[in-house]
Amino acid sequence: MAGEVTLPGDYAALPGDYAALLSDLKTRIRTAQTQAALSVNRELVLLYWQIGQVIRHKQQAEGWGAKVIGQLSHDLKAEFPEMKGFSPRNLGYMRKFAETWPDEAFVQQVAAKLPWFHNCVLLDKLKDPAQREWYARATIQRGWSRNVLIHQIESRLIERQGRASTNFDRALPAPQSELAQQILKDPYNFDFLTLHDQALERDLEKGLLSHLRDFMLELGVGFAFVGSQYHLEVGGEDYYLDLLFYHLKLRCYVVVELKIGEFKPEYVGKMNFYLNVVDDLLRHEQDAPSIGLLLCRTQNKVIAEYALRGVHKPLGVSTYELAESLPAELKGSLPSVEELEQEMKKLGGEDNGE
Repeated sequence: MAGEVTLPGDYAALPGDYAALLSDLKTRIRTAQTQAALSVNRELVLLYWQIGQVIRHKQQAEGWGAKVIGQLSHDLKAEFPEMKGFSPRNLGYMRKFAETWPDEAFVQQVAAKLPWFHNCVLLDKLKDPAQREWYARATIQRGWSRNVLIHQIESRLIERQGRASTNFDRALPAPQSELAQQILKDPYNFDFLTLHDQALERDLEKGLLSHLRDFMLELGVGFAFVGSQYHLEVGGEDYYLDLLFYHLKLRCYVVVELKIGEFKPEYVGKMNFYLNVVDDLLRHEQDAPSIGLLLCRTQNKVIAEYALRGVHKPLGVSTYELAESLPAELKGSLPSVEELEQEMKKLGGEDNGE
């Protein structure tokens, strides 16, 4: 029959627009579920804040101690057995939460948008109120999981964000220049990599690609991976970009060149060349100017500033940190491969009764 689509089982001979209708309803239901979950979380966090305020005031006014908190925990769990979260430890978090964020308006607008255990991470790992607020707002904006939040705090993201040497203030219009500055860091934390002293740029690139998920996490939200050793043909000659990304918020290509050693001024000229080519061959009319990022093991910021001065293409220079290799004195105390093989043979002989 015209206007009908044949689907397996009970879905046979349904109207042709049924699949689209079903898809729309699924989206609506999932959206409602998400909103309901967010609403429940908000009310729970606000409840915990209110409980924390009561405990805080009672401790200050009447000297409530651990014994009272323990009894309160017992009685609340007995009255509300279906609810978790009334342990003495969590009641302590509630008190600390209320003490940390005394402004209820801030709790409603920011803290209540975070899951409770995200808030506990902020309480445990940060002492500075300004840093707590920065990471709270960043978590909401970027949708970090609890583990990602912990990683960002432990890697000192707030100290690295926007610290790259760039010419963005001269090469890009506001507000794109400010946003571009904030997406770059210095240094980048590649603690998931360990490279030997004779490693080449290609080894660094292979390491980053083999840990692409960790690398993308360190780059930050908005980076979409386009390719490695991305081929460009210019004037009949071949050139290859180490890494090419597209930034979804900036709406521009980001060219990343990897250097295993210190920054050198001549790297800027080659990156400037790459950006000219990318803008001509890849950039669409609606795209913003492409950005270059030189990632070096070390840099002298004064030299970098001079090298970037007068360059019209937007370009940044950052450093990176790798996982520490074993110290030389420790390496000498470890058994060699040959020694390990000999020990394994001895163990094998014992197992065989020799």
